[in-house]
Amino acid sequence: MPRIDTKLFYGSAFEVHGETPRGVQWNSVDNQEVRFRVLREFLPDDLARFTLADAGCGFGDLYLYLQRQGERLGRYIGIDVMEPMVEAARRRTGCEILLLDILDPGAQLPEADIYLCSGAMNTLTRDETRCFIERCLDASRFGFVFNLLKGWNTSTIYNLYLPREIRRLARELGVECEIREGYLATDFSAAFWKNRLVS
Repeated sequence: MPRIDTKLFYGSAFEVHGETPRGVQWNSVDNQEVRFRVLREFLPDDLARFTLADAGCGFGDLYLYLQRQGERLGRYIGIDVMEPMVEAARRRTGCEILLLDILDPGAQLPEADIYLCSGAMNTLTRDETRCFIERCLDASRFGFVFNLLKGWNTSTIYNLYLPREIRRLARELGVECEIREGYLATDFSAAFWKNRLVS
């Protein structure tokens, strides 16, 4: 049973706030970009050699953030389940943006060196989260970098984890795990590596 109706949750925010961080349920530009900065810290120095897939890309804000930081990307692929967001991300980034449901077992995910996800798992159930992580890992050559809300799993809306639960999941999946905490009180980030990257 889904925790919430994802399309209604994000669709209503988009209708009210438009193509802004609040339109994808972030509190502010600053909070969104702090999370992007931490995800970037997991990645190799030279992104020009890699294909990045952004799972739950929203309006393509991660790509635009990296561009503003002066990053040269090899290839960026955005993936989202919300058609209005896909259309906006295509227009704003000029990149390949796919309308796909990561959780649909029949969906063919594009192959990429590294999959990333900022916020798209925040309303999933535990089973959906594991499925999302496994599918992104399977489609990646090197690994999956993501963030989650931190806390006990007691919310009826949001999907909260403790870092130790994610370390345990990494062991179950047979991947190397890195965790970053302390940048926001309610958030942490993780990298699951199938193969270790060399910068």
